[in-house]
Amino acid sequence: MNMSANHKDLIRRYLLWAYQTTKESFERIERKTTQLMVDEYLLKTLNRMAKPPKSIQKDYQKLVDEFKQYIVNKKQDELKQKFTDETSKSFHPQYLYLRNRLGAIEEAVKYFLGSRQLKAMKALYEEEFTRRILQAREHS
Repeated sequence: MNMSANHKDLIRRYLLWAYQTTKESFERIERKTTQLMVDEYLLKTLNRMAKPPKSIQKDYQKLVDEFKQYIVNKKQDELKQKFTDETSKSFHPQYLYLRNRLGAIEEAVKYFLGSRQLKAMKALYEEEFTRRILQAREHS
């Protein structure tokens, strides 16, 4: 495809914007799945660790129980946002649309700009979110 440099720049910026906004929306739902994996591992690890001294055991256990409830609530929220039914077999239309839109955007990047540019966009996205996380932590 023969495009002017200006057209290529405009397409790149548009696809970068589309990728970022769609990926952010998709990951608001999808990240619950990965967070749950980590949370469940943390809970198992907490349960394997040495128990605290009797003087604080009750307060400590209360914190662990609150973390368990947090996990249960997150799991319910994840299922509600991802699936339309309790069997977890039918995807919620919004989730399916975002997942498929993200795939279509990635295909468009490869088509218009090449695979290297898709790799670069993904790296920029990861860098940006890592930066946001670190900056948010600095201000808290």
